[in-house]
Amino acid sequence: IMSPERVLDKGEVSLDKTRYKLREGTQVQSFLSSIYPPKIVIGDTTRDSGTGASVFAMSDWRGGLGKYEYKANESIDKSWRMFGQGRQGHFVKPKEVVTTGSNPSFTRIGAIGELGASVYAAFDTAVHAYNNSSDTWGSSLNTLDHDATDMIQVRMPNGTDYLVIATTAEYDYTADGSSFTTSPKAVKYLAFWDDRLWGIDNTGQLWYSYTIDTETNDAKLPLPDGYVTDLFTGRDASGARVLYAATKVGLWVHDALNAKFIQTALTVPRNDNAGKGTVEWRGDIYYPVGMSIYKYSVGSGGAVISLMGPDRDDGLSQMYRGYIQQLIPTHTDLIASITGTVSNDVLAFWDGIGWQLKIPNLYANNQIDTYAFASYVYSKYRLYFGRYSGAGQGIRYTALDTQIVNPTEDTTQRYDANPGQLIAPWFSAGQAEVDKLALRLNVDTARCTSNETIQVFYYLNFDTSSATSLGTITTNGREIYYFPSETTNTGITFRSIQFEARLVSAAGTATPDLLSLTLEYRKKLTPKWGHSFEIDIQKEYKGKTADEQRAALMADIESTTLLEFTFRDDTGNSRNYYVDVVSATGLERTGHDETGVARIQVAER
Repeated sequence: IMSPERVLDKGEVSLDKTRYKLREGTQVQSFLSSIYPPKIVIGDTTRDSGTGASVFAMSDWRGGLGKYEYKANESIDKSWRMFGQGRQGHFVKPKEVVTTGSNPSFTRIGAIGELGASVYAAFDTAVHAYNNSSDTWGSSLNTLDHDATDMIQVRMPNGTDYLVIATTAEYDYTADGSSFTTSPKAVKYLAFWDDRLWGIDNTGQLWYSYTIDTETNDAKLPLPDGYVTDLFTGRDASGARVLYAATKVGLWVHDALNAKFIQTALTVPRNDNAGKGTVEWRGDIYYPVGMSIYKYSVGSGGAVISLMGPDRDDGLSQMYRGYIQQLIPTHTDLIASITGTVSNDVLAFWDGIGWQLKIPNLYANNQIDTYAFASYVYSKYRLYFGRYSGAGQGIRYTALDTQIVNPTEDTTQRYDANPGQLIAPWFSAGQAEVDKLALRLNVDTARCTSNETIQVFYYLNFDTSSATSLGTITTNGREIYYFPSETTNTGITFRSIQFEARLVSAAGTATPDLLSLTLEYRKKLTPKWGHSFEIDIQKEYKGKTADEQRAALMADIESTTLLEFTFRDDTGNSRNYYVDVVSATGLERTGHDETGVARIQVAER
């Protein structure tokens, strides 16, 4: 290993271990070479046109969750984690969740449905009806022989409405909600199509009934027992409504003319949770597998399959991982009921743009039942779902929307007592390897008071072990947080930075409103130095002739590797630079005279 070069003589430089004499009266001129080019603005300015700092602005929350790290030139409309309702220019608290009263003891909610003016639920094997006026479930109306697996309201050809409850081994039905009859026909999932009640059992045997309790066998899935995971209706390629069976290995369509099932283009490797709660929504079929959802669109041009589940983008936070146990179509959202295998169960809302968690994180592991149900009974559009262990055990509901409403115009929406949370993606300005300097964070808010507050935090360099609080906002308008503090505005160095907002208020119609987060920061490259100097190529210098000096200089100019350069006697080696020759001009004599002056510029890389 060769020792670093040292320059002791005045008026001398060393380039690639060759000594050169500086032209008399000149010095080495050093400059900072690691700088970004200046911004060029043509036409109207934008928020990032300022020459002194750059900005990272977040004001659109419609993209939902699942974006762990912001990549350069991506749209800024997604968060990493969120509990609340995101709009363009607004983020407010989660919707209120209400626990219904007088819930009987149970270990699971097998199914929820409606008949006439009441909502019904199967608490284990006991069927109860909800009284909205008294907020009670009353006494048991019927005892099932086995746990419920599905529930449906149908109008049979005789003009009578029935509530039908499948239990795998048989099914129960009622026309008045008080008198129940048990049919011994095995059925696990139910559907209504072509003026008939249809059922499919655990073996994949499909049957139909024109007259309830009188069944006729039809097609049978060519699959092992236990492979069927749902039965529902949807459109086929011609636009006609047909029956579909979801299975652990894909989607099958019913051929009514030939009484058989035909496998569709949507096939998957076997997964025990595949197809659970498959539904049609807005003309397409949505088929879940684990945390993924396959969107199956059929038309005259054939089938188109795409992925759009909550595990898209950068995937889900560990606290949400598990599998989708049911999909529930509503007017504005497709809702996924997710059973967590790590720590939490959640209800995720898809509006066609992004996945949002619009109700609070209330549930410990395995505490949402497999059944949720959207209903407009009691003239209230609600989602009903069960919690079956711990405090607050019982069926809960939350209000559903029938239209998109601007939060600033909505004075009736009730918000939960649990706080809202928004965790932005990690931001590195597209260069995680380069240090940036956070200068200021501008937070725009509305609807804030001393009781409706927004707490703001930040994390640095992918370390989420502890959050640094910037403060609590209690007034409306713009709050400016300086880094590291109001009195010391020197900034904070970061490679990556992440922000969190916590929205706090009591239960009711009041919520703070987060309008935007705007980070002002300075981009600064790791310092690299450049040097300019003029070499006097003399007839002889330090044992080298002019020919040899010029040949060595030409080799340095054409070198494909970095060269050691110094003009100091630095024992710490901090001023031994490894450089490229970036510019070379000079004055040369003619003929055999190789002396002259060369103007050289070198720069670190």
